[in-house]
Amino acid sequence: MSLSKTQELLALMARLRDPQAGCAWDIKQDFHSLIPYTIEEAYEVADAIERNDFDDLRGELGDLLLQVVFHSQIAKERDLFDFEQVAAAISEKLISRHPHVFADVKYHNDEQRQQAWEAAKAEERRLKQPTETSESVLAGVAQSLPALVQCEKIQNRAASHGFDWPDTEPVFDKVREELNEVHEAWQSGDQAHIQEEIGDLLLVAVNLARHLKVNPEIALREATKKFTRRFNYIEKQVEASGRVLRDCELAELDGLWNQAKLHLKTLK
Repeated sequence: MSLSKTQELLALMARLRDPQAGCAWDIKQDFHSLIPYTIEEAYEVADAIERNDFDDLRGELGDLLLQVVFHSQIAKERDLFDFEQVAAAISEKLISRHPHVFADVKYHNDEQRQQAWEAAKAEERRLKQPTETSESVLAGVAQSLPALVQCEKIQNRAASHGFDWPDTEPVFDKVREELNEVHEAWQSGDQAHIQEEIGDLLLVAVNLARHLKVNPEIALREATKKFTRRFNYIEKQVEASGRVLRDCELAELDGLWNQAKLHLKTLK
């Protein structure tokens, strides 16, 4: 009987990790050494999606799957768990978090569904670490997440337990308040205070994005791409004049920036 492609992949990884006949690089890896590769592969999946390159996406998903298989093989060697148990755990989690699909539970709106989702996750965390003291509702958000993603998750968790503005207008007021505090900190010349106030401003900006139903990580990524396109336009215009950026006055570069905004808008 021929192996399925999943079984074949698992067998290949076991062979690569074989102490006698395997690959020296694969053999020496452990959970910690694989962290940067796992994160990189997840970002490359996101990049392929954003570029609408679905041939590349297929390959990048394979690379990400390899990371899951790699970690599972290391765990199997240490008698911790194996790939089948990983698959079983996520299947159980999907079923328990979707009672409106796999059971007879009915939600009347998206808010109820979200509250039930958070409650299910909280129960999972409680079962993982049963203690006599109650766990913080903010527990379980990974500390290694990108700062914007972590901030949004923390705020969503707090909001699901009632700690949130009732509507959006007060969040605009808070943004203005925090911006003023950044300005005051800048005037004080206290660098540590400036950093603290900038952090507060970024945090409330994430809160505003959340209230406006905008993903802050995606919004910043798209804004950075837009900045890059406009800056590239400026570079080409300056290069065409036989100069480099440092030869130009800021007023000229600012004019080219405005020109870039108009030019690139017409190309959409």
